[in-house]
Amino acid sequence: MSLIAFDFDGTLSDSEMTVLLAERAGVADEVAEITERAMNDELSYAESLYQRAALLEGLSAADVADAFDAVRIRPGAARLIERLREEGHHVAVLTGGFEHGVEAALAREGVAVDTIVANRLPTGPDGALTGEAEGPLIEGTKDDALADLAAEVGVPMTETVAVGDGANDLPMLEVAGLAVGFVPKSAVRPVCDSVVASMYRLGKVLAAHGVLAADE
Repeated sequence: MSLIAFDFDGTLSDSEMTVLLAERAGVADEVAEITERAMNDELSYAESLYQRAALLEGLSAADVADAFDAVRIRPGAARLIERLREEGHHVAVLTGGFEHGVEAALAREGVAVDTIVANRLPTGPDGALTGEAEGPLIEGTKDDALADLAAEVGVPMTETVAVGDGANDLPMLEVAGLAVGFVPKSAVRPVCDSVVASMYRLGKVLAAHGVLAADE
């Protein structure tokens, strides 16, 4: 058994949850600028998330639900997750994005993963966002999350696979047994063992490394 850990926004999904929320809050440009700075390692992920969450303060429960309902996973992602789980692997999502958005996107495709480690946007009594953010992957880093999960499920780090694209994925890509960049940012590419641009190619890479049986 291997442990396969996916980043979500920009990797497993072609949606960016904070952008979808920001569009509904009328702060899309401001949020996009903060996101880009963080992805290029110009701003700490924690600081970027706190800044983006603050811009979303007051967004209604209906708008939040609408944003999360718009989150989609990439073509082929559902089938790849199914194949990994059918072959006995533990599939995880480790994301600085938001738990409800991940759950909604997976449920829409009728697929599930074994573990989701994600952040949350607290809401007030009226259901509107408070402008705060909380969760394990704000101050915490994905290398620790991957190591903790590997220990929990009994998989040596040499049998872990990390798939990501941005600067906050660097820690887990650096410690994983196999590091795959999904159209990675320039700062991320040097630590990747392989680089792919589709879920189909990712399946091929996993098969080539013996994680998956020969491609369908």
